Amino acid sequence: MKKTFIILLLSTFILGSCSDFDEDININPNLPNQASGTQLIASAQLYLPGLASSPKGEFMAQYLAETQYVGTSLYPQESTSFYGYYQGPLANLQTVLDSEDLSGSDGPIANQIAVAKILRAYFYWNLTDRWGDIPYSDALMGSENFTPKYDTQEFIYNNLFSELKEANDMMVAGSINNDIVYNGDMAKWKKLGNTIRLFMALRLSEVDENTAREEFNAALEAGVITSNNDNLVFQHLADANNQNYWYSQVVASNREWWALTENLVEEMKPVNDPRLEVYGDPARATGEYIGLKFGEEENIGTEDYSLLGSQIFAQDAPVYLVTYAQVLFAKAEAAARNWTTEGDAATYYEEAVEASMEQWTGSSDGVDEFLNQPEIAFDPDNAIEKISNQRWVHLYMFGYEAWSEWRRTGFPNDLVEPNGAAVPNRLSYPDNEAFNNEANYNEAVQRQFGGEDSIYGKVWWDE
Repeated sequence: MKKTFIILLLSTFILGSCSDFDEDININPNLPNQASGTQLIASAQLYLPGLASSPKGEFMAQYLAETQYVGTSLYPQESTSFYGYYQGPLANLQTVLDSEDLSGSDGPIANQIAVAKILRAYFYWNLTDRWGDIPYSDALMGSENFTPKYDTQEFIYNNLFSELKEANDMMVAGSINNDIVYNGDMAKWKKLGNTIRLFMALRLSEVDENTAREEFNAALEAGVITSNNDNLVFQHLADANNQNYWYSQVVASNREWWALTENLVEEMKPVNDPRLEVYGDPARATGEYIGLKFGEEENIGTEDYSLLGSQIFAQDAPVYLVTYAQVLFAKAEAAARNWTTEGDAATYYEEAVEASMEQWTGSSDGVDEFLNQPEIAFDPDNAIEKISNQRWVHLYMFGYEAWSEWRRTGFPNDLVEPNGAAVPNRLSYPDNEAFNNEANYNEAVQRQFGGEDSIYGKVWWDE
């Protein structure tokens, strides 16, 4: 059903534009010439896997190393564009929110708006965590403002908290159509919105602990994800119209350019972590799991190291974005920080590892033995490190999110500095912003980073 809808959605947008004649003879009355609110939401949802499926993101978290053409993993000072997000999903979602004629035939209008708010907040949260201050309150105004100001990350966070609260409060009974993520299930959308709020709150742990604690507990009370069935997952199709990015690279383009890093394999292999068999394949030369040192430029190749696992680059592989295991790791950390008396850190930690095992392998068999190993067992004296390291293992293939957690906590604390280059603290703005939006760009760079748009400037919450 999802496959059919996506193909029809793309066809609708293409066919709906062919009506430039003076008369109506070229307009098919059975096809809409304007996308509905839920079709625009669905179009925005198609951009979700792109938030995670990125070699650069994997390099930022050091999950993957380059087997050939070593370059991006060496952390060069280069710009990274955010335009595609504004021109694609954010523009579509803003159109929904600005519309005065949404149709109730696609489900309650309040629910359409709530879903659009949640998705818009999620995209903006990802953007501000990667770049820092970004266009927000003045953005998406079309011809009314081609040069939007950059709002501070603190301002954006506070506004997104409010947006997510509004989305939670406005939902009513009834599902929405054309939802390719949750099939219109508003109970799951409610949990997702509150879970995003939970994760955003935790991100402020080092810069504003009072706000972090308050927002965290308010999100918990409002209701967050409670099982892997609630996860925000984008399910690709075994079809070229909507296939996995990694399939298009590894299979369709025959690019075996990435191997698991030495750090990742050495974290998992000594403790017989069953997720390793999903994450990567044994090296072809030896049949053993062998990681490639991150940033290595000479001893590289495709035969001696563990490449991406076949399940990871399958054409219809899922992309995990917001997960139950992350919620449990967040609860474990909150308990360790004494933010909440609901449950204890050790129990949440163990439940998080179990949920991660189930997510990645489909089974939790052997999880008790795994957790009883000294290297894995919870240690209250090193609680944040233990939680963070296992969260890093869990977030495999969502490198940007793992990188944000590394910037916040400092764990894992053994990431490599290739050729002496430290892990970046942010992405540099698109280089053409200096021409397209000069005054606002210069003001933002000066305010945050003393005038230098460097990948080593720090975003607001990265204290």
